[in-house]
Amino acid sequence: MPDPADWWRDAVVYQVYPRSFADSDGDGTGDLGGVVRRLPYLAELGVDALWLSPFYTSPLADGGYDVADYRDVDPRFGSLADFDALVAGAHERGLRVIVDLVPNHTSSEHPWFQEALQGRGKDRYIFRDEPNDWESIFGGPAWTQAPDGSYYLHLFAPEQPDLNWDHPEVRAEFRSILRFWLDRGVDGFRVDVAHGMVKAAGLPDVGPKEGRQAEMLGDEQVPYFDQDGVHEIYREWRPILDSYPGGRMAVAEAWVSSPARLARYVGPDELHQAFNFEFMMAGFDAKSFREVIDRSLAEAEIVGAPTTWVLSNHDKPRHVTRHGSLARARAATLLMLALPGSAYLYQGEELGLDEVLDLPDELREDPAFLRTGESRDGCRVPLPWSGTQAEGFGFGPAGSAAPWLPQPASWAALTAAAQEDDPGSTLTLYREALRLRKAHPALGLGSIEWVEAPEEVLVLRREPGFTLVTNTGETPVTLSALGLAGEVLLASGPMAGETVPPDTTVWLAR
Repeated sequence: MPDPADWWRDAVVYQVYPRSFADSDGDGTGDLGGVVRRLPYLAELGVDALWLSPFYTSPLADGGYDVADYRDVDPRFGSLADFDALVAGAHERGLRVIVDLVPNHTSSEHPWFQEALQGRGKDRYIFRDEPNDWESIFGGPAWTQAPDGSYYLHLFAPEQPDLNWDHPEVRAEFRSILRFWLDRGVDGFRVDVAHGMVKAAGLPDVGPKEGRQAEMLGDEQVPYFDQDGVHEIYREWRPILDSYPGGRMAVAEAWVSSPARLARYVGPDELHQAFNFEFMMAGFDAKSFREVIDRSLAEAEIVGAPTTWVLSNHDKPRHVTRHGSLARARAATLLMLALPGSAYLYQGEELGLDEVLDLPDELREDPAFLRTGESRDGCRVPLPWSGTQAEGFGFGPAGSAAPWLPQPASWAALTAAAQEDDPGSTLTLYREALRLRKAHPALGLGSIEWVEAPEEVLVLRREPGFTLVTNTGETPVTLSALGLAGEVLLASGPMAGETVPPDTTVWLAR
């Protein structure tokens, strides 16, 4: 029997962006009470855990990733009692709870930073008399001048000042924050900007570069990312996680320059997992998918922990839009869910939602929008649960205020209620895929074997008795032409007999 403490190794985790998931009090903003109400939906979907994006006290300058109080719930999202009810309700249904941890920076409204502006405790942050040439991830300089004439570092928005992780008080504070949420029953943490907390000694200039510094994570390492000192922090955290029962875990959001660098974040004395973003960035073609899968599995061997797979999240365009069609998105999903390791889903992908590209500029709230013209708001539009657009698609109770971002009329056919009893719906596909993933002995952990196939077709086997076919080409292929036979367990789209159409994945039992 597998160790229950290893639950995360092949878990399917569902990301909840609380502001856009479900509204329980009718103010147009999603909240923890809304998540509690929808726990039966998540349990029926078949996921193993939910990951909550930040719900902490925050001015929401960056969607909650600007935290003013790490030990409380923002009143717009509820209360600590609501959080406790969420954890209890999730655990009653066999669902684990992962929460976001934001250790690279605080909100500019955090009491520490307000004290720093008054000249007290400035060394908890990174101040200097003159700025260097570092750029913000959101565009523009990474330095803002304080009232006293000094400059403070913010790798993201000016409202998100970077903490100084060389300061022992900062390190002690986050060890305490970990324990606070572990004591409340959380099962794990997603570590935001896990590669960013430690900066190179002396804060050296990056120097002349072409393009944005934030995109230079290849051979040109920037001095504010992936510094060796971050690993000392995680070696301090791991004993805390291990001291709690039930398999408490942490997964790193770490953008690094090589598999060897990523491997350093994962291990028995550091974090349990690191996000693998390569699958999300792959093109919809057999060669791209296979290269990413092979490379990812090889990296997993290096770290000695299963890899993670993801197709969408709160920072990237939804994969329906990115891959160009719902058919392709469904095919990519079945490919992902057949791979060994754990999978992270983003809220609404099980409904086949597309990226909302036509939001009015005046309603966009992404702090990167005014600086770069890029916006993540399109993947954060509130979910459609039922009813009509005029009713906010059931996002809140009857008579609620309009959702904080407008939902497109085209989502009427994609509400959870509209898909509930449709055997061909994307919701039904996800439910069946997750059911089979748990039931079939070949899925979850283990290895894969590639089978020779035409250039635009992927065929992989997993033992015992499972075969996958993904057709990324423009022409249909037949199972017999591929030398395959067996019972079709699930297909991402309609099949005519043994024919696998373009943009389709099929699961076979042999």
